Amino acid sequence: MSRVNQYILATDIGGSHITSAIVNTEDWSIVADCVTRNRVDSSSDAKSIFQSWASNLKETIHKSPHKISQLGIAMPGPFDYDNGISLMHNQDKYDSLYQLDTTVGLQETLKDHPLEIRYINDAAAFLQGEVFASKLDNNDIILGITLGTGLGSAVWRKGEKAFDADLWNTPYRSSIFEEYMVTRWFTRRFEELTGNNVDGLKEILQNHREEAAFDTLMTEYSEQLLDFLGFFSEKYKCRQFIIGGNIAKALDIIISYNPKGFEPYTIGTSNLDEKAAIIGAASIFQ
Repeated sequence: MSRVNQYILATDIGGSHITSAIVNTEDWSIVADCVTRNRVDSSSDAKSIFQSWASNLKETIHKSPHKISQLGIAMPGPFDYDNGISLMHNQDKYDSLYQLDTTVGLQETLKDHPLEIRYINDAAAFLQGEVFASKLDNNDIILGITLGTGLGSAVWRKGEKAFDADLWNTPYRSSIFEEYMVTRWFTRRFEELTGNNVDGLKEILQNHREEAAFDTLMTEYSEQLLDFLGFFSEKYKCRQFIIGGNIAKALDIIISYNPKGFEPYTIGTSNLDEKAAIIGAASIFQ
């Protein structure tokens, strides 16, 4: 590997945030003091989104003592990862980027910083990063799930790079799995049960845990998560999972509402949180 490519700018783009960092590919570590995290209004216009992303990336580049020429992006789907075209539509995030060339949009706002840009699905990046950094490659197969503004699913097999399982739009009940697994399900269902609007699961956990609706919410979600684990594990003949994303922070609470149901599965939570996706995004240049 050439010296110039030892250090790679990598970023994890979510429905409400962007986090970027410099990754040292010799030991798959994040360079100290070279991390930038900002909120993003994913409902704004395309120009504002590109400028918001570029501002974050420029800040990380300026923090770096190393020359940077490559950018790896962990991006939620649906997305054309080979051609850099956003296909997200009616998913409460990035509608204004639908069918736009993300590479061109970023390069135009990063004119002073020419970069080679590559993309990887965020769930695949998360799983890949966990495997790389946590030395889990003694396993034959591991399944990864990210739970947040979207539903991500990925598969890692020994000797291969993680890939997007692309299960978000699998038919489930009256819709698709994603509609029952993500943040907007919590807010929508909580409003149905109580008549109250909340920003997300974090607010529910902080302010409403003593309400009867909370038990109903967690019981229902645990059943839905078990349905997804069952479907995913049967498809790939594996019961070992790593689960990440903002909703995973409440995983112990969710499991406590149906502990016997989760017994057949080996479930780990992310050791690295969003750093896993960043490391995974850097790994696509290797």
